Amino acid sequence: MGEHPYLLNGVWLNEGTKVEVRSPYDQSVIGVTWNATPEHLDAAIAASVAAFEVSRRMSAYERQSVLRKVVRGIEEQREVIAKLIAMEAGKPITAARMEVDRAVMTFQTAAEECVRIEGAMLPQDITSTTKGQWGVVRKFPVGPIAAITPFNFPFNLVAHKVAPVMAVGCTVVLKPAPQTPLSALMLAKIIHEAGWPAGALNVLPLANEDAAQLIEDDRLKMLSFTGSAAVGWQLKSQCRKKKVVLELGGNAACIVNHDADVRDAAAKCVAGGFGYAGQSCISVQRIFVHREKYDEFLQALLTQVQKLKCGDPMEETTDVGPLIRESDAVRVVNWIKEAVNGGAKLHCGGMRNGSVVEPAVLTNTKPKQKVNCEEVFGPVVTVEPFTDFVEVVDRVNDSQYGLQTGVFTNDLKALWYAFEKLDVGGVIHNMTPTFRLDAMPYGGVKDSGLGREGVRYAMEEMMEMKLLVLNPKS
Repeated sequence: MGEHPYLLNGVWLNEGTKVEVRSPYDQSVIGVTWNATPEHLDAAIAASVAAFEVSRRMSAYERQSVLRKVVRGIEEQREVIAKLIAMEAGKPITAARMEVDRAVMTFQTAAEECVRIEGAMLPQDITSTTKGQWGVVRKFPVGPIAAITPFNFPFNLVAHKVAPVMAVGCTVVLKPAPQTPLSALMLAKIIHEAGWPAGALNVLPLANEDAAQLIEDDRLKMLSFTGSAAVGWQLKSQCRKKKVVLELGGNAACIVNHDADVRDAAAKCVAGGFGYAGQSCISVQRIFVHREKYDEFLQALLTQVQKLKCGDPMEETTDVGPLIRESDAVRVVNWIKEAVNGGAKLHCGGMRNGSVVEPAVLTNTKPKQKVNCEEVFGPVVTVEPFTDFVEVVDRVNDSQYGLQTGVFTNDLKALWYAFEKLDVGGVIHNMTPTFRLDAMPYGGVKDSGLGREGVRYAMEEMMEMKLLVLNPKS
């Protein structure tokens, strides 16, 4: 894939420390970029501030025109982008193509929503002293934004930062994940060529120790961060005056009630639990099955899991590729062993070959074992029975996280109870919590985050209301 300079104020630079980006599957070098310096970051922030005076004045149709060109640019390079994602993130090529298609949807949605930013007219004549007055509410872009993205969706999660920024007329300095910077730089190239103003998008690979100014500099008015809970909450504590949106971790649960279609639920849990080797914050991790259907579900699940093919993400038939680092694979295997040593039963998987971990299914686990109470971020699910729906909702809630939960049932009363009582950002009916439509509000509660993404909802986070009080008779 050659050399990939970074984008600063409309110029492609190869300054700083040269970095080789390696495949998590076989450690082969797939491309080269450069880590920018703190001086480059300062220049990028200054460029973002200056460019905001341009972007904030762009009309909705001008922003929409550029967004539509970005859509076309992604579509034209779909296969090239997908292969890059597969190589640098270790994502199976079929899933990588799906990620590219989702990014198309993300930018298409932004192009539509940017011409729908509405305000309000508010009657002010609610007292005798304000007779004849009116209020006009309008939304304005908040300003330059700092964005930090993770490795697991290196193209579409960058899109989820940048597309709303463009839709509202903000500017951004983006730090991509150090494991997967090349996908972000490819997207930056497409956006740059689509005609977005110089300085309005700056994408800089940075060593973590050189990125402090993204958090501390008051010229950046908002931080949008997707990553681990520990890092996210630490950054929030350092942000001072900034608005903050955090999309963090989870240990997502599924409830399979007695009236559910067991085979359908099992097949969806396999896809939701082991897709991209479980490296998603809404990957299925904890599965609770009504005791009446427990044995049937477990057998159906194991039958499907054992058909999964592990290996090279570039092969069309691969279902489960590598974890992003071998150290993560070692950690996942150790957590499995810890659960087994504590009395859990390992039905399949759990073996490691380099960075690849065979999909593992555990039963007889305990709530405080790491495979249940922490975020595994690997190809592991636990399956436990329940008898009372109210009680299982409490078990799902017994977690520091609260992102999404899947509920398989046709009992509307039970579903509504789950919707009201589950401490999560989203309840997904007859599907796994791994479901995400890029236009929907997405985010969590508790340690899972703050604020919401999804194009329209991210746009709301990136704008401020301003009120004009009209007093025409004064």
